[in-house]
Amino acid sequence: MNQSLKTLLIVGVLLLIVWNLGAGLYYMLVDKGTTRRTVNSLTRRIVLSVALILFVIIAIWRGWIVPHGVGG
Repeated sequence: MNQSLKTLLIVGVLLLIVWNLGAGLYYMLVDKGTTRRTVNSLTRRIVLSVALILFVIIAIWRGWIVPHGVGG
């Protein structure tokens, strides 16, 4: 897997996580608890976060990503 593709994938998933977090906040303010859109948005955020963490762990284990120290 190309290095820029891995970076693009991780950044894209992070953007989706932030988008769902913002959507959850928006729905919470607008809907006032009348719909389940807030819960659905925050559930998607949690699923995406867990999937990203698992992807990074597997990528490090398989050698696709090489971790380094801060500034290293």
